Amino acid sequence: MRVEENRNLLTVILLTIVTCGLYNYYFLYSIARDMNVVCEGDGKQTGGMVQFILLSFITCGIYSWIWYYGIGNRMAENAPRYGLTFSENGTTILMWLVLGSCCCGIGIFVAIHILCKNMNALAHAYNSSRF
Repeated sequence: MRVEENRNLLTVILLTIVTCGLYNYYFLYSIARDMNVVCEGDGKQTGGMVQFILLSFITCGIYSWIWYYGIGNRMAENAPRYGLTFSENGTTILMWLVLGSCCCGIGIFVAIHILCKNMNALAHAYNSSRF
């Protein structure tokens, strides 16, 4: 299975606006799905959208931060499998989400950019090694 390797922040922003926020959930779903394919065998499983939505609702959004933190760390931990290194990890993403929200809400955009950039690199390395 090939994984998508051309995610970008502008597309996420525009499609999220056009779909009244629904595309953001598809984006997170696709990140989780591809993460589970690319990082298969690391002993971890990234939760899907039902888990993300329900637990975020129950915890008043705190779970979403935990999810982003976990996915950032999982990317950084699996990068060496493909000869990559990322300077950003879950802590970087979490800090942008939490502290960046104090800067006119720009933190979420930086965090999503990091996710796109790192997932694209992992996906390209995965696709190159498989196909």
